[in-house]
Amino acid sequence: MKIAHSLMGAIAGILLVSGAALAQAPADAGGATPPAAPKAPDVKTIGDWAVRCFPVSSPSPCDVYQELDDQRTRQRVLSLSIAYIPSLDRHALMVTVPLEVSIPKGVVIKTDSFTSQPLRYRRCDRMGCYVEMAIENGAIESMAKSGPDAAVQIVADNGKPYNLKFSLKGFAAAHDQMVGDAKAKAKPIQKPADGGAAPAAPAATP
Repeated sequence: MKIAHSLMGAIAGILLVSGAALAQAPADAGGATPPAAPKAPDVKTIGDWAVRCFPVSSPSPCDVYQELDDQRTRQRVLSLSIAYIPSLDRHALMVTVPLEVSIPKGVVIKTDSFTSQPLRYRRCDRMGCYVEMAIENGAIESMAKSGPDAAVQIVADNGKPYNLKFSLKGFAAAHDQMVGDAKAKAKPIQKPADGGAAPAAPAATP
């Protein structure tokens, strides 16, 4: 249970960090000087993946990221983020898909040699629906050994299935780079002094 609390806290932490770093701080309605915008992450492109490390103190400061946008509307169709938590030797996964999906069906990640179990959605907002969870290291290893073509399988709320295609080109090298960066930059998860469960990470502000 303690590991589960720590892992979910780390997942929430990387999601909060990535959201804050990519968002612009709005100006205060009263005309006051807005707070300084968060520093941009350090980004390295390897194949079709971005290795991002955020300038914060976190147990999981780095991830590998890929986003696919509709070429006509330029709206996001799919994004994947995989982070590594060195102090737990675990991975965290975030998948973002459009709204109007069948929540009970979840998503399935499929490559030429790997098919995940259905992954449950954790939440939805006006930007889409999200899978946010720990993922086994073995699943990441299987993805790294797969061919370049992969897909996230979703089901719309009308029952129609869709394959949202993404690329694994460069994934193995990008993942190895991210793990090395995370080990160098991560802050270990601190165990509570009283031995109780770790407190939940603060929720990201919409």
